[in-house]
Amino acid sequence: MKLLAVIGTRPEAIKMAPLLAALREERGVELRLCVTGQHREMLDSPLRSFGLEADCDLALMEEQQSLNALAGSCLLAMDRIFDAARPDYVLVHGDTTTALATALAAFHRGLRVGHVEAGLRSGDLERPFPEEMNRRAIDMVSDLLFAPTLAAKRNLQAERARGRIFVTGNTGIDALQLALTRKGPGDELPPLDPARKLVLVTGHRRESFGEGLASICSALAELARRDDVEILYPVHLNPAVRGPVEAALGDRPNIRLVAPLDHRPLVRLMQRADLILTDSGGIQEEAPSLGTPVLVMREVTERPEGIAAGFARLVGTDRERIVREAAAVLDGTTGFAEGPNPYGDGRAAERIVAALLGRQFEEFQGP
Repeated sequence: MKLLAVIGTRPEAIKMAPLLAALREERGVELRLCVTGQHREMLDSPLRSFGLEADCDLALMEEQQSLNALAGSCLLAMDRIFDAARPDYVLVHGDTTTALATALAAFHRGLRVGHVEAGLRSGDLERPFPEEMNRRAIDMVSDLLFAPTLAAKRNLQAERARGRIFVTGNTGIDALQLALTRKGPGDELPPLDPARKLVLVTGHRRESFGEGLASICSALAELARRDDVEILYPVHLNPAVRGPVEAALGDRPNIRLVAPLDHRPLVRLMQRADLILTDSGGIQEEAPSLGTPVLVMREVTERPEGIAAGFARLVGTDRERIVREAAAVLDGTTGFAEGPNPYGDGRAAERIVAALLGRQFEEFQGP
C-alpha cells in the first residue's frame, strides 16, 4: 500500500508523528511524508523531536501570506506530489489550510483521502475561523474518517458523511504518552519560582485577534497582581499575536513571555502548572491525562467532551470572567474532574493502522 501524508503545522506534526512512526514499521506499506511549511519556523522542531524526516518540503510559507495565497499554492503544488507518489490514500490531519487544500486537490484527482481527527464541530463557522469550515469540507471528501471520539462519530453520521467512520481516540494522546517517557536535549524548563503558583498560558486563535486578545492580556495583567502567582506565556510567532501581547504584557511583574516551546518541555510545564489558560485544542485534549485544570478562552469549542466531563471550563475572552474563574482555581474554591482521558488511551495510531490495512480492531469507547 502506498500512502502519502501531508502536514504543514506544528500541531499536525505532533499528532501525526505516532501514526507515521507506526506506519513505517509496517511491512508492505510505502509511506511518503510531504510538508508544506505552513508553520515554517515551528514545524521543524517537532519533526526532529519525533525522529521524522520529510521526503519533500514545499516551503510554501511567505511573509504576511494570506489564507487564499497559501491554499492556492498548496493546491497547485499537490499535482506534482501526487504524480510522484501515486498514493492509494492521502492522509491529512485536522482542520488546517494545508489539510483542506490537500484533501481538495486529492478529491479533484480522484484519490482517496483519510482524515485523521475527523468529525470535530463547534457549530459556528466563525469560531474557530477558518478551521470549522475546513474540517467540514475535508470530511465531505474523505473516504476514511478517523473520529477521535463517539461524539465526533455522531457528528459525521448526522451529516451523512460518505466515508467509512472509525472511532480511534486522538493521536495527540499517543504523542503525549511518548513525550512523558522520553527525554532529550532542549527539554529543560525555564527557571520557575517554587513559592508561586504557575499559570501556563497559550493563546493564538485568529477569532481572538484584536479586542479578544486585548481582553485576555488585560485579564492576565490583573491576575499577575497576585503575589502568589507566576504567569508563563509561550507566545506564538504570528505578528498578530506576538505584537499585541508583548506591547501589553512585556514589562509586567510576575509575567514571563517566552518563545514557543518544543512539545516535551511544554508537556512538562503542563504537568507542573497549577492552572492552564488556553485556546488550544491540543492542550484541551492533553490536560486530562495530566490532572491540570484548564480554562478555555473561547466562546465555543469543538472538543466538548472535556467540558462535559468536568476537566475544563469555557470562559471566553471576557476579562472579568477569566479573572474570576482563575482566582477560584488558584484559591482552591472550585474543583475539576479526575479520571480517564475522554479523548484517547494512547492506542489511536494502532487503530488507524489497522483500519488502513483492513485488520479487525476494537474501537475507542471512551471512559
